[in-house]
Amino acid sequence: MKTFKVKNISELAAVAPQIIEAIGTRRIVRFDAPMGAGKTTLIKELCAALGSTSVVNSPTFAVVNDYDSPDGRSIFHFDLYRLKNAEEVFDIGCVEYFESGSYCFVEWPDLAEPFLPDDAATVRISVAADGEREIIII
Repeated sequence: MKTFKVKNISELAAVAPQIIEAIGTRRIVRFDAPMGAGKTTLIKELCAALGSTSVVNSPTFAVVNDYDSPDGRSIFHFDLYRLKNAEEVFDIGCVEYFESGSYCFVEWPDLAEPFLPDDAATVRISVAADGEREIIII
């Protein structure tokens, strides 16, 4: 477990490479955080740290976005907030994405739990009243 603290979301770029290092060889990452905590902003910085030049934005309505990376593999970004059950998660092809060997960043991962590998990393973000974020990598 590794913990990072940032005073505001503008500091996420500075810690993104360290978060990638803390995730290690794992490629599936679930993001556990309340609405507005900065999940998508952190994922944007993680993609940049991985060398992606894609425009990163929330896949709220698309459910999954596909970003480029220098190694030729895609970086997949999921937002499962609007899905209603695990069957819908399965129907979008999550198993194939998770088995692809590519990074898969999953916002609102609860419905995907049956399909996530046991070694998936968890990024927990909590926000203090003053806006400071604590990011814990498990």
